[in-house]
Amino acid sequence: MDIAALSSMQLENVRMSSSSVVPTSQSFEDLLRRTSSMEKQADIRPGQSDIDKNDKLYQLCLELETFLVKNLLTGMRNTIQKSGLIDEGFAGKMYEDMLYDEYAKDFTKNAGFGLAEQAYRQLTSTAKW
Repeated sequence: MDIAALSSMQLENVRMSSSSVVPTSQSFEDLLRRTSSMEKQADIRPGQSDIDKNDKLYQLCLELETFLVKNLLTGMRNTIQKSGLIDEGFAGKMYEDMLYDEYAKDFTKNAGFGLAEQAYRQLTSTAKW
């Protein structure tokens, strides 16, 4: 549930008196029913079903999201100080880079950032602003 819906519901169910806040005569069960119906409506995102996940353009958008996540991970990895206790060498650096590539793919697939979906909608002109 978003904040705007919660605040409008709160304003609707509470009236201000001169000195205190007094709840309206609605029962708690009615309020729960209304809240659950609003949450169900919030779960249905507009335009969510218009994405063809087998489309080549969507796959490219997913690769773009993976690339950006990889850059974020690389930036974070560069902030870690190396102690010099373990000599990585060329092969160790290559392995670590490949490991972070796989981390980025896994994060993109499982985290649900939504950047690929937004890019796909923007590129197919189905975004509703």
